[in-house]
Amino acid sequence: MESKAKIIFLADDDPEDQEILKDAILRLEPTADIYSVVNGLQAVEYLLNCPEASLPELLIFDYKMPIYNAIEVLEKIREIPRLKAIPKVVWSTSNQPEHVRSCMEKGALQYFVKPTKIDELDNIARQMLEAGKG
Repeated sequence: MESKAKIIFLADDDPEDQEILKDAILRLEPTADIYSVVNGLQAVEYLLNCPEASLPELLIFDYKMPIYNAIEVLEKIREIPRLKAIPKVVWSTSNQPEHVRSCMEKGALQYFVKPTKIDELDNIARQMLEAGKG
């Protein structure tokens, strides 16, 4: 029996950050299907309209995105029953305690500060994938 590819959703407005995270995830999970958008509004619209069979197993949000930031996205999807069980993580250049706390309060399972070294990135990608196995 063939196992289904892991579906991962990534919302980040920085194309370079998207690319390096996708590469790190695919090094660990080569068959992953990563769908990405560039702002919080696209994230919310995608998740609200996503067919049940295509729901991601992991949601990754950049903290600071245009239109809606990660906190606003988390607030908007928080009460949607079919999205509640999906692990959500935030990654950001900010390590401000209030950002971390707000994201965790709104439903993020983990908060990661974007790394400066590739081995740190691989470690973050590994932790994100572990969160997605929840």
